[in-house]
Amino acid sequence: MYILIKPSIDEIDIEVDNEVPTDRKLKGNTAGRRAPRAKKRTTTSEPRDLKFQRPTTGKRQNFSPDIEDHPLGNHIKMVRYAAQDIPAAKSARARGSYLRVSFKNTRETAQAINGMKLQRALTFLTNVTEKAEAVPMRRYAGSTGRCAQGKQWGVSKARWPVKSAEFLLDLLKNAEANADTKGLDTGNLVVKHIQVNQAPKGRRRTYRAHGRINPYMTNPCHIELILTEAEETVAKAAENKEVRLSSRQRGAQLRRALIEA
Repeated sequence: MYILIKPSIDEIDIEVDNEVPTDRKLKGNTAGRRAPRAKKRTTTSEPRDLKFQRPTTGKRQNFSPDIEDHPLGNHIKMVRYAAQDIPAAKSARARGSYLRVSFKNTRETAQAINGMKLQRALTFLTNVTEKAEAVPMRRYAGSTGRCAQGKQWGVSKARWPVKSAEFLLDLLKNAEANADTKGLDTGNLVVKHIQVNQAPKGRRRTYRAHGRINPYMTNPCHIELILTEAEETVAKAAENKEVRLSSRQRGAQLRRALIEA
């Protein structure tokens, strides 16, 4: 049989060290605070993949979008136009985004002035606002009435989209001012490119009888256009074609000459 004897407290020598090492001392009140974390080691090793190494020699070359022969002349701009083959140095541009105007009417109006000279396009749009000339409705012509002013375009359906004409007038004047700033001949400009794209539709609601709710949508659009100087057209030289007659035609010509003599 074993007997366990517990020592008394007086017999145990307890040494208390009240001194804190200097390397663990913290400033201020350290009660309830964690020890600071060790900083991560920073390495300056070279990247492992050689494909992503930065060039160590050579100066950085700055590209200008105004350079004609630069292959990325039209790609490094802030705004991208659909027509990339037109040089930026010889053209003037204007665009509008999220315009609250009918997409279908604006598309038909834009197609009507595509390829026109600038002054003729401005005159035409002004006449549309005054209802002196009409815009031919070709693609979006559903439920469009007939109009006598559409005969000059070879169509029977035409309209006067006044709001679309006003928006296009503002863009044409903006592009004309840009061309003047670039030093282009504003009297010799043509509408080289014009494009209308659909913008996100605006969704609202209208309240009907018996507690019904119907959608009340808007169809905005984006418009972009490019003006360039008209190319000089050279008149084609007159060709001297040799007339070749058959034996029957030569005989008839000879008999006619004998009769007239």
